[in-house]
Amino acid sequence: MDFNEEDIKMYFFENRLKTFGGWPFQEDCVCTPENMARAGFVHTPSENSPDVATCFFCLKELEGWEPEDDPEKEHKSHSSSCHFIALKKKVEDLTTEEFFKLQKERHKFIINKAGNEAIAKFEEAAKLRRVEIFKTAMGEE
Repeated sequence: MDFNEEDIKMYFFENRLKTFGGWPFQEDCVCTPENMARAGFVHTPSENSPDVATCFFCLKELEGWEPEDDPEKEHKSHSSSCHFIALKKKVEDLTTEEFFKLQKERHKFIINKAGNEAIAKFEEAAKLRRVEIFKTAMGEE
């Protein structure tokens, strides 16, 4: 299995923390950038949602954060199958074998997400095509 730097850099807290520029919750909050990064999140804001955070590992995207939300608890409750949030030791302390197993699980999430997105696109295209066929059958154009 081949890894490039981009593939593994978000395993490290400092790299996740760097993504939280412009994060709306800074001080006197539970969901500070540090706590968000510690829970595996990276900041992935959109134009309409400045508080979107995505787990780099399981790809679970959460928004609508409140100052008192605990990132670790929210992550566990919304993505209980995430292996990263369930880690019992620091990434730096993993053996090579443990890291490879963890990376294998991460790739499963990536493949599932890509597959689900492809299925959704296909279903939408099929729905549109079905409407076109119906219109043709009814003599509408």
